[in-house]
Amino acid sequence: MKTYLRLISYSRPYIYYFLGSVLCTIILSGATGAIAYLVEPAIDYIFKEKNVLMLYLVPGLLVALYLIKGAADFGQHYLIGYVGGSVTADLRDAVYRHILMLPVSFFTKTSTGILISRINNDVGVLFRTVSSSVMKVIKNFFVIIALTGVAFYQNWKMMLVCLIFFPPLILLTTKLGKKARRYSRREQENVGRVSTLLDETISGCQTVKAFCMENYEVERFEKESFSLLRNGLKSLKVSIISSPAMEIFGGLLISVIIYYGGHRVLNGQMTTGKFFSFVAALAMLYKPVKEFAKENIAIQVGVAAAIRVFKVLDLVPEIADKDDSVPLPQLKHSIEFRDVSFQYEDTPVLKKISFEVKKGEILAIVGHSGVGKSTIANLILRFYDVNEGGIYFDGLEIKDIQIKSLRDQIAFVTQETILFNDTIRNNIAYGGRDISEEKIINAAKAANIHDFIISLPEGYDTLTGEKGAMLSGGQCQRISIARAIVKDAPILLLDEATSSLDSRSEKEVQKALENLMENRTSIVIAHRLSTIRNAHKILVMSAGEIIEEGSHEDLIEHRGVYNTLINIQSGYSRKTGKSATAASQENNG
Repeated sequence: MKTYLRLISYSRPYIYYFLGSVLCTIILSGATGAIAYLVEPAIDYIFKEKNVLMLYLVPGLLVALYLIKGAADFGQHYLIGYVGGSVTADLRDAVYRHILMLPVSFFTKTSTGILISRINNDVGVLFRTVSSSVMKVIKNFFVIIALTGVAFYQNWKMMLVCLIFFPPLILLTTKLGKKARRYSRREQENVGRVSTLLDETISGCQTVKAFCMENYEVERFEKESFSLLRNGLKSLKVSIISSPAMEIFGGLLISVIIYYGGHRVLNGQMTTGKFFSFVAALAMLYKPVKEFAKENIAIQVGVAAAIRVFKVLDLVPEIADKDDSVPLPQLKHSIEFRDVSFQYEDTPVLKKISFEVKKGEILAIVGHSGVGKSTIANLILRFYDVNEGGIYFDGLEIKDIQIKSLRDQIAFVTQETILFNDTIRNNIAYGGRDISEEKIINAAKAANIHDFIISLPEGYDTLTGEKGAMLSGGQCQRISIARAIVKDAPILLLDEATSSLDSRSEKEVQKALENLMENRTSIVIAHRLSTIRNAHKILVMSAGEIIEEGSHEDLIEHRGVYNTLINIQSGYSRKTGKSATAASQENNG
């Protein structure tokens, strides 16, 4: 019942369209009942009494009733279609908006295919339910009332005999509806897994082919496809079993009525016209009762989809603004980590990290993969919340800051470049509105990508392809850097921003980044240590802890881990004149 009420709440803005549809349904039902009633005067007055007036009147009334019925049928279908389409669009928008509001941790736990299935398939099922099944149930309900009324009027005793058949029919429909909901849930779960497989294998087709795993992926897909087929057939069986069941009930009912009614007509207890009017009402009643049972099953499928959709909408974002959160003022002093500890699920990543980067400084963070460098970037952007300790902007704790105001002041370039299937211009301007062409071009020049862009046939209007598929890794990275330059934020967060560039491009982009970092607070997570020599402070991390801290010159002089990393990357120890391997052995020995 809660799910039904919640679905109804989404239709409130369209209540007048819905009421108009119901009114059309009532008119349609009344016209249907009147048509059944006219069978009596047609037989008794025209065929038995040879009444000429009725010969003209009854056909004229039938034509008028069918015109009214047709117009009402069109009206109720259009109006409920409008309601269904509008409610579906609102729900789809609400689900998409809510998903984007959820924290990054949600996306790491939930597959893309499942989310696409919720937005497309489940909401699509709801559209069919609201725009078709619900209205059919309402229409058939009123038609059943009208025709039952005619049948009771013509002979209430025979109608009571007919009602004996209804309880087992209702019981069967209820049982089938529960099964339909269960099978639909399984089927949509299968759809989600199939969508996930498609997303993974199509986007990762190069990896699949490189490892010759085509047959393996086909087997995985066929397994899920067969499971989807099996559950789909179960749903189909439930949805179509009501039709033959109704045929059986209908056959039994008509046989009983012909036998019972025939006796009453032969005994003079009922006129032929009344009997055929009753039979006509009963015959016309068969179709709406049959559809009522069938659409009830379809509604249960829709309810199952609604439950899945509302389950997503009911997810509470783990990271959200507090009621008393405040906008982040322009940074005046520093960003500080105080005894910050963090873990993903049960895996510790950072352990009592403390450091400070002052306004206008460049802080570099280095270390081997997996030591927690990128986690620091995620925490600064508040993609995750710390488990212990705190992050402070000019002494203001990050959890007390409005998330939008925090992220508005940070330009972020990731090691995993993400471009959208849009023009290069729109990708560079992403995140801002009313950005001038001049600013876009200047950013592209600063990122050393302008010359390449204008060499393309469509220039800045060139589509990048899905995830930047039409461009090389370095080109995607430079467009991503241009995007950060356009944002012109006071805080720069670069997570291995030059990792995909060749040596020549790296030098040019590095120069642009150095110019960009002037008078800005910059945190640079670096893999190539040659790009951070000018940093004011360098943090060397290992196993989630800061093990060295200082300037480039200080850390070289210290001859610790940083010096070893420099030697490994350069292949030669400038200080000792020894090979990288020898220098490393000496430092560790």
